[in-house]
Amino acid sequence: MAITKILTIGDSGVKFSGKHLEQAVSYILDREKTQGGRLVTGINCQPGKAYEQMAATKRKYGKTDKRQGYHLIISFEAGEVSPDTAFEIIRKFVEEYLGQEYEAVLAVHDNTAHVHGHIIFNSVNYQNGRKYRYEKGDWAKKIQPITNRLCEEYGLSTIEIEEHGRKRNERYKDWNEFRDGKFIWREMIQRDVDACIMQAESFEEFLDLMVEKEYDIKQNKYLAVKPKGMQRFCRCKSLGEDYAEERIRERIRMESLETYAKRNREQNPHTIEPPGDEFLRRTKLTGIQKTYYAKICRLRHLERLPYSRAWEYREEIRKMQEVHEKYLFLVKNGIHSLTELAAARDNLKEKAAECGKERRELYREKRKMAPLFSVADKMLELAPAEKSYQAGDEFFEKEHLRYQALEAQLRSEGYSLGELENLRKKYKDKGNGIYERQREIRKRLKMAGEMIAEFTESLERARDRQEEKTEQEMSRNSRSQK
Repeated sequence: MAITKILTIGDSGVKFSGKHLEQAVSYILDREKTQGGRLVTGINCQPGKAYEQMAATKRKYGKTDKRQGYHLIISFEAGEVSPDTAFEIIRKFVEEYLGQEYEAVLAVHDNTAHVHGHIIFNSVNYQNGRKYRYEKGDWAKKIQPITNRLCEEYGLSTIEIEEHGRKRNERYKDWNEFRDGKFIWREMIQRDVDACIMQAESFEEFLDLMVEKEYDIKQNKYLAVKPKGMQRFCRCKSLGEDYAEERIRERIRMESLETYAKRNREQNPHTIEPPGDEFLRRTKLTGIQKTYYAKICRLRHLERLPYSRAWEYREEIRKMQEVHEKYLFLVKNGIHSLTELAAARDNLKEKAAECGKERRELYREKRKMAPLFSVADKMLELAPAEKSYQAGDEFFEKEHLRYQALEAQLRSEGYSLGELENLRKKYKDKGNGIYERQREIRKRLKMAGEMIAEFTESLERARDRQEEKTEQEMSRNSRSQK
């Protein structure tokens, strides 16, 4: 699944109007994020000289001010696609959407959990000097449909699109809200507000404590706050009934640590509090499991950092989540050694190959049924006219005859329209099930490969340290003998 987003790059408002465009190009070409520049290319320009060539086009047509360019971002679901496949998809997108009319530079970044691509293109058409125009609705009509079609070609899932805008499926919604930080910000603000309420003697002191936590405060009709790193103010009342201004004032007068804990337990009756300071249930750990449990323990300092500064250590949070997933993978599969981990990886490879075989077999079955599905599609197109004819409207007699002929064609093959639609749904559900299994297997396969590389590297470092220690001891013994 890939989601496409388009951003504008404006005039910087200073003598150097193309400053923002130059910075954007420089950002996406970062060699550390693009495998040393391997995942970079240009369309109608050279990546290393992209900005200079774009600026020359602007000067040629006398359009050096106002809108400087556009920034397209295509993000893929974690673990669904390799950087090379993402690069192919994004290159094809640029060739189809922009063609030979605009200078563009594109790059794939693989330094995050979600492989994603960046496309920067000039606002001025280098062939005729016309400026690119983004019209309302272009995302649903042009941009995302191209992305969807390319994803389908590579066997990836797609985003649903309504005629007049976006219709996001649940997986996209969950991923996008996590990416934008809505859930993270909400919980962060709630905890900081709770902490300040319990410390404050008055509403004014509560506001001062929030400012100390680096919040901006806005008091108009509604109390609103904005932590550092968040772009917009958040109305406190949107966090829940207990966070409206009047309720905050009441809680300042009444609430203590005990009443807050009691209220939290009442609101979350199914939450099981871990005994003491446990982070994970302590089990007998050996080998690789102990290594990753130790990594989790080293990252636990994140729990004690202030929520209002979460924007500063997001990368550490991501690393902690990755380490936690790897630890659980080892425990659930009973893996204690590098040999067992390699065996698990080989088993996952076999399962991935089996999924691929299932998908190919399913595709062959669907391809055999394609002619009949085509007949069914034509019948569905004629269905409204057939319904009107059956209701007595003889105007649709021609469509009725065509519908009957198609129906007879299906009967001769031993199918009815309903049976074909059920079969089509069966193929779709089976394909989705295979895809979900394959996606999960690929995720675990990638995880196993990363752990093998990490553990092998740590063993090599330990071996190097031991050899260095042995050499130092031999050197000392040699000097003492002299």
